[in-house]
Amino acid sequence: MSTDEDYVYDEASGEWMLASEQAAKQADADRVEVRDAVGNLLADGDAVTLIKDLEVKGAGQTLKQGTLIKSIRLTGDAQEIDCKYPGIKGLVLRAEFVRKR
Repeated sequence: MSTDEDYVYDEASGEWMLASEQAAKQADADRVEVRDAVGNLLADGDAVTLIKDLEVKGAGQTLKQGTLIKSIRLTGDAQEIDCKYPGIKGLVLRAEFVRKR
């Protein structure tokens, strides 16, 4: 039996595993879950609705409750999502103020 892959020791499980399996396991552990105001899991590309009026700092504009935001992007922070909205550049919303559509 010949293999071209390296094995690494996983201290958490106490077992030897393929390096590629260890890397995949580490990537899953690093992934942050982002949940909306009611606990729904959010993902890149989801559409969300605002659950309250929000004043946008620097834009001089207020986004009203019920405003639909399409195609969100996750930032790696469990509380922040990156959004696009006409007339506002670099909009970042907190997950606690949105509900998944």
